[in-house]
Amino acid sequence: MTAVERVPEPAAQTSPAPAARAAGDGGAGRVAVVGGGLAGITAALRLADAGRRVTLIEGRPVLGGLTHSFRRGELDVDNGQHVFLRCCTAYRALLDRLGVAHQVALQHRLDIPVRSPGGPGGARLRRSGLPAPLHLGASLLRYPLLDMGQRLRFVRAALALRRVDRDDPATDARAFGDWLREHGQDARAVAALWDLVGIATLNAPAERASLALAAMVFQVGLLTDAGAADIGWSLVPLGRLHGEPAERCLREAGAQVRTGARVERVEPRGNGWVVGVGGEEHVVDQVVLAVPPPVAERLLPQGSVPMPPGWSQRLGSSPIVNAHVVLDRRVMTEPFVAGVGTPVQWVFDRTVQSGLTGGGQYLAMSLSAADELIDVPVRTLRERLLPELVALLPAAGQARVLDFFVSRERHATFRPAPGSAALRPGSRTASPGLFLAGAWTDTGWPATMEGAVRSGESAALAALAGGTAPAVPGWRGTPGAGSTRPAVAA
Repeated sequence: MTAVERVPEPAAQTSPAPAARAAGDGGAGRVAVVGGGLAGITAALRLADAGRRVTLIEGRPVLGGLTHSFRRGELDVDNGQHVFLRCCTAYRALLDRLGVAHQVALQHRLDIPVRSPGGPGGARLRRSGLPAPLHLGASLLRYPLLDMGQRLRFVRAALALRRVDRDDPATDARAFGDWLREHGQDARAVAALWDLVGIATLNAPAERASLALAAMVFQVGLLTDAGAADIGWSLVPLGRLHGEPAERCLREAGAQVRTGARVERVEPRGNGWVVGVGGEEHVVDQVVLAVPPPVAERLLPQGSVPMPPGWSQRLGSSPIVNAHVVLDRRVMTEPFVAGVGTPVQWVFDRTVQSGLTGGGQYLAMSLSAADELIDVPVRTLRERLLPELVALLPAAGQARVLDFFVSRERHATFRPAPGSAALRPGSRTASPGLFLAGAWTDTGWPATMEGAVRSGESAALAALAGGTAPAVPGWRGTPGAGSTRPAVAA
């Protein structure tokens, strides 16, 4: 079993917001935050804690954006399988601010069980107590899915990747797959190691990913700090981890929260802004747009960002499909398993989080970069994936399937293709008082929960610096967006 640490529940949760408001400008400065995903939640909380009069407007009935839950019968189902790493400092600070850090688990040391159909059992990627990059040495030397020559070539390529300048525009213009081939990585090595990590974090295979973003993932996550890639996950449904506590904390901080309200227009008026919502007009001093790229492009006044028309379409999006299986018995003892040589990329045990009782098990198969699967009917996915699940977890062959359903996020992330950096604007726009947030903005990170939170913090700090109110410390983070509900079929 993977060793994890759980943050003890505090005796009482207190919000720093009242003290922050008292030290601020007394509430002057009206701000509309459009979008109630992690980026919008972060921006709204930071601004409210600094004394701004914040209204958060979200089109869906609940907050949480791309990290939300829904009910299916008696089960709480997460729309996707969202994990974080120890290096996700901004996201972990948000959990602290929401008072829910005790509701996540975090590995003491990175430990990934890896399975391959017909391959050796018991393959694992785990770190030792040595400093990076030596911390993975022993695990790689014993990694049975590659031969010794492939393992040694992987080490040489990893050391070369540490030296890649990910801030160079030429790096972003290159495909990660091309770089890997130039450094001796064959198809087996890419599938068994590079894409094992890369597809889950980038939502794209190496062949279609920017070298700059891939270098960021491996440099920050695996090659610089030994503990950076330790994996964490929620012990409760995502709605209880993000959306519900966020709404509570925002109201406690003095913010207004409007859900089920769609913003139709954002226009400058005098020294402020008008936000049109359902025939109403809200006049504010500043606006933070924490919405998906196509919505941002539609709402942004012309000339606000240095982008050609249609830039959001050029940035594009990548889908994620999740196949959910409820079995009549337990077939997996680990919290998650990664797959190699199979379309089943990762399998997560969601039994406890879902509230399933009676001795069965609920597994979720997460399929990133799912362009070829996003429109495949549920029946076909069931026929394809259940045999693959049994090939990874033979005990599943003896279990009875009680339920099988699919959730789809057609536009789960921006497409991290070569050249995508030029299509990711920063938090500040050319329009005074208008700011952008979202994991798709220029955070330097791929589209992750960490990137979303960093973008919200960056937009809030820019708004505080650009207004009349001083920035007042509230909760500490590090410098997304509302989404449509996933299609669920059975």
